[in-house]
Order: sequence, then structure tokens, then C-alpha cells
Amino acid sequence: MPANQTKHQDPLTLYFIYDSHCPWSYAATPVVAELINAFDFSDLHLLHCAHFNGSDAPKQAQIEQVSALSNIEFGDSYLAQSKKKASSVKVANFMSWVQSKQADKEFELLQAIQKQHFVDANPFETRDNFDKLINQYKLSPSNKVFKDALSHEAESVLAGIAEIGEAIGTNAFPVLVMTSGDQAIFIDHSEHLAAPEGVVAAVREELAALA
Repeated sequence: MPANQTKHQDPLTLYFIYDSHCPWSYAATPVVAELINAFDFSDLHLLHCAHFNGSDAPKQAQIEQVSALSNIEFGDSYLAQSKKKASSVKVANFMSWVQSKQADKEFELLQAIQKQHFVDANPFETRDNFDKLINQYKLSPSNKVFKDALSHEAESVLAGIAEIGEAIGTNAFPVLVMTSGDQAIFIDHSEHLAAPEGVVAAVREELAALA
């Protein structure tokens, strides 16, 4: 365990429900990074909800609001085509494959995908769009990852998301939930978008209250 991480007496698990093409999820990812760096999680579940299916796109007002509340970067090339309908289906398939085959790279890959999408305007709609990541990380995803429909593995992730949504009473995303033993902490990521490091102290207070 890295020296800067906090180990808790009960096993800690982190759940992050997101969509790779969602600006709010992009803004929440630095908050997730702070939690991963600060706590020794026994399990990390990154769950792609595949909201964007090619029928719509993030609203311009949403992008502007995210920009105002956080320090994340939107590239000019992304902003120029932001009204184009988006599909995150192949990323959902890709991330579920990574989760089952090389889970240790999953969060790093999510960060790389978000940077390529929101800064470089990579739509991740064809296999070619994934080539840079595949080559960089020496991956060998199966062809079913790049089909237009959700893979069986991605569908299983959605089933897990539905169970979590029922438990916490919301289907909204992004969602951050930490469990300590059989107790759960709902983390309001929106309070930490401008200063993600603040989430660590807030969660430590929550954990202390559970003890």
C-alpha cells in the first residue's frame, strides 16, 4: 500500500457510475482519482452506463456549466463539434472488456479516453478511433467490442448499475458510492469539482462517523 493511502479496518469499495461521453462524468473523474490515491480500496468498480447511444449529444449549456464549476479542459476541436450526436456504446464495450481482462489499467484508460474525447475530439465510434490506446497499452480486444450494439459484458454492467440505482434511489449519473463493510457512503462529487482534493477530508469524516 502506498504511504499516502489510508487503510481502514473494514474493506473499502468504490463504485463510480459514469458515461465516457458525459461532461459531468469527465469533471467527476479527478474526484475519483483523489479517492483512489488516498484510500486502499479492496475493490474498484468503474461502471459505464452507456447513456449516449447516438441519438443525442451533451447540451452546450451543460458543457458551459461544467467548465464554470471545474478545472477540466475542453479542447477547441471538441467544442467545435460538440452538437454532433454522440455514441459511447463502443467505449462501454471496451471498458467492460478491460475490466474483465486488465482491470489494473481500467482507470488509467478511462482518463486517457476522456482526454482524447473532450480535448482531441476523438468520437470513439470506430475501431480505428481506439488504435492509439490499443497500441500504447498493448491490448488485444475482441472484435465484438467494436460492434454497434452493447456486448454481453456491457449489458451485465448495466444490470449492476440498475441494482445500485435501486439501492440508492436514483438513476442519475455520475454517481460515486463508497462502502465500508456493509455500510455505504454516498459521495456528492458536485461539491468537489473545483477542488477535487477536498473530497478526501470529507470522506474521512464520513468514515469516522461510521466507526
